[in-house]
Amino acid sequence: MTSPETFGGTGLITSFRGPFADRPPAGALAVHAPALHEFGLDELRRMFVIGAVFTWTVARSVVVWLVRRKHRSVITAACEGVVDAFELLGPTFVKLGQLIASSPGLFPAPLADACLRCLDEVPPFDGETACRLIEAELGHPPNVLFRAFDDRPLSAASIAQVHACVLPDGRAAVLKLQRPDITHRMNCDLRIQYRIAKQLMRLKVGRQLNAIAVVEDLHQVTNEELNFALEAHRQTRFRDQISAFGDNEGITAPEVYWNYCGPHLICMERMSGTPMDRFDELRARGIDGELVLRRGIKVWMEAAMIWGPFHGDVHAGNLWILDDGRATYLDFGIMGELDDDWKQILRDLLYTAMIDGEYSRVVRHYKRIGLMKEDVGSDEQVGLMIKMVMEPILEQSIGQVSLGGLMQQNLELSKSLGVIAPRQLVLITKQLLYFERYAKELAPNYNMSRDIFLLRNVFPDEVAATAAERGVPLPE
Repeated sequence: MTSPETFGGTGLITSFRGPFADRPPAGALAVHAPALHEFGLDELRRMFVIGAVFTWTVARSVVVWLVRRKHRSVITAACEGVVDAFELLGPTFVKLGQLIASSPGLFPAPLADACLRCLDEVPPFDGETACRLIEAELGHPPNVLFRAFDDRPLSAASIAQVHACVLPDGRAAVLKLQRPDITHRMNCDLRIQYRIAKQLMRLKVGRQLNAIAVVEDLHQVTNEELNFALEAHRQTRFRDQISAFGDNEGITAPEVYWNYCGPHLICMERMSGTPMDRFDELRARGIDGELVLRRGIKVWMEAAMIWGPFHGDVHAGNLWILDDGRATYLDFGIMGELDDDWKQILRDLLYTAMIDGEYSRVVRHYKRIGLMKEDVGSDEQVGLMIKMVMEPILEQSIGQVSLGGLMQQNLELSKSLGVIAPRQLVLITKQLLYFERYAKELAPNYNMSRDIFLLRNVFPDEVAATAAERGVPLPE
């Protein structure tokens, strides 16, 4: 096949309706994650391969270090060997590397730094396979479904790759295609990682990392990502809610074209722009980085505190500045959602931190839902303890403080007081770390933790009153 290929003639189907044209049924949105504890012949064979690959890559990297060194430690060299193994072993281990890279502070710095490589693209599958997958999903080859289709991928990741196409009505679109047979392969690797994690828990380092919890989290997230019906549903829901308050015109997300979606394929609007971390390009375009960032975080916070599902993977490849100046969220494979109680706690925390400083409110809510013991102290005493930790840090600009570190401190303080925070709150902490990286470059003096604009639609009356009292202008 020649790429890109433009199709024409009478064979083009102009009113196609795929299996999800009327949206996926409820059953298709359920996540069915295979049990982690199962272990069979496939896992045993694969385990030998994994052991051999890790032994070879780590040994090779250490030998190279002995010869060349280049002002780096043997620990760094060994970690680079570990990441070499991740890349050779494929998507599941690349996902593990991505989790490590996106969780600095939870893993040793040399390993987290080495795993940054896992955020890069992985080798794509070929165009013929892409065409075969489209026909298997939609019942027709691309030459009768699309006016044009490019069998060269625009990007390739651990679970899927993206191809450009043009719909019969002329709309530019992209197809996100799941890698063939990826579900079985990834769950096989996850079972092996789980068995290894159980052994690591006998060691101090394994207990410090809570290795089993890491694999269980990866297992849940991976199987959610493998459900493309759920991803497309969440993406549509997120996109529709952006404009629910009649503002947020500067932020968007790609429209899902449901007529061309299937269980392992998502068709959506094609976006054109610049990834958030290409700072020099954004400056050259004259982008007001602080304003774009504030608008983007505002939409993300509204999703987390009002609507429910929030974007759980806001690395630069998933947050772009479009050619028209708007910002867009991309790739909704990883999303989090707080239950009503924890949404209220997050609202309490941010209202307290940004508006009135009354931390006893947070304590009362903790106690009300049973996450904090009544005998831990009075609401005022415990609230004062939290305030003493939070307030000095909140007064600093983002260039001086790690908001992810702040959230981590709050989680640790809560744990010491008997509060068990949900996994989703940890996911929120990770996203704050991403936003922090962009802010340090685009708006180094911006203080996210005092920006009441972010809460404009969460507490509209209170924010308006506070803005007037403080003489703080709020952007459109």
